[in-house]
Amino acid sequence: MNSRERLLAACKMEALNRPPLWVMRQAGRYLPEYRAIKEQHSFVEMVKTPEIAAEVTLQPLKRFDLDAAIIFSDILVIPEALGLPYFFRDKGGIEMSGKIETSEDIEKLDEDGIVEKLKYVGDSLKLTREQLGNEKALIGFCGSPWTVATYMIEGGSSRDFCRSKSMLSEKPKLFHLLLEKITIASIEYVKLQIASGIDVVQIFDSWGGALSIDEFWDGSAKYMNQIVKAVGDNIPVIIFSKGSHDKINDLKNIGGNVYGVDSSVAISKFWDDLGGEFAVQGNLNPDFMSTTPEDVKEETLNILNKFGGRNGLIFNLGHGIKPDGKIECMQALVETIVNYNKDNHLTESTLPQ
Repeated sequence: MNSRERLLAACKMEALNRPPLWVMRQAGRYLPEYRAIKEQHSFVEMVKTPEIAAEVTLQPLKRFDLDAAIIFSDILVIPEALGLPYFFRDKGGIEMSGKIETSEDIEKLDEDGIVEKLKYVGDSLKLTREQLGNEKALIGFCGSPWTVATYMIEGGSSRDFCRSKSMLSEKPKLFHLLLEKITIASIEYVKLQIASGIDVVQIFDSWGGALSIDEFWDGSAKYMNQIVKAVGDNIPVIIFSKGSHDKINDLKNIGGNVYGVDSSVAISKFWDDLGGEFAVQGNLNPDFMSTTPEDVKEETLNILNKFGGRNGLIFNLGHGIKPDGKIECMQALVETIVNYNKDNHLTESTLPQ
């Protein structure tokens, strides 16, 4: 079984001797080869140049025996395609070229021609697929409409999402008009990625945890459900709603094939809470990647052994690898997963009850 087959089998909850592995932000600042390219080009320039995006996407697979590549891009290509560009602040964080405050602001957003506007992502995927071959899986992604909307409403990165949550509660018509536009654009964008060669798509609901249980369905989940309904027959969909493991019923109703979880709950418990009906993804704490290889191996085996005889695990971090992640820790993670054999570790205590 090759890596591509392994990832797709995990999405279907088929029995595997070891889980597939990829890491969020695996193409990024912890790699010296990435930093070398970043010295020559801005982030947005890298995303918009297919040759560079493909090269960066493949960098971690040239170092590590990962099972999948995830295309180097950003969730904010959607607001840019709608007419609201993004850039990075000098001191960190994202700045949008404006804020969405009125119905007139939303009317100016143009969801037509998304495929043409984001052709550069399709070209990046095609180049990556060609160079990657058929042994490894290729993952595409988009942001959840809620998460994308927070940047557009707040005008950039935010710590409290005050404006976004106020719009949801105080101006619901305006809020839902914006999210419908983002959803329409996101569906077209995911279809473009499918046509360009991806095997799996992940929806990043990075700020789903900012919504209460009562707000989550109307504020975020129902829009992810619309995307899944539009594309889910064609490709497995991973839902990663950070901080939302307490919203199990709404998560299940989104309709994804795989649910990612951050490091705040044991992934074996998360699988059980989902009723054993869905594959799961996660969830080594990213902080371990800046410790030692021995610590990484120990905690990875701890997670795997607790997961035990359950089927349907894609191993990942609980969030993206940080810039201070160590190469030797990443290597230890990969070696631990690749050399793991579930059958050799199963005991009665590790089997699901």
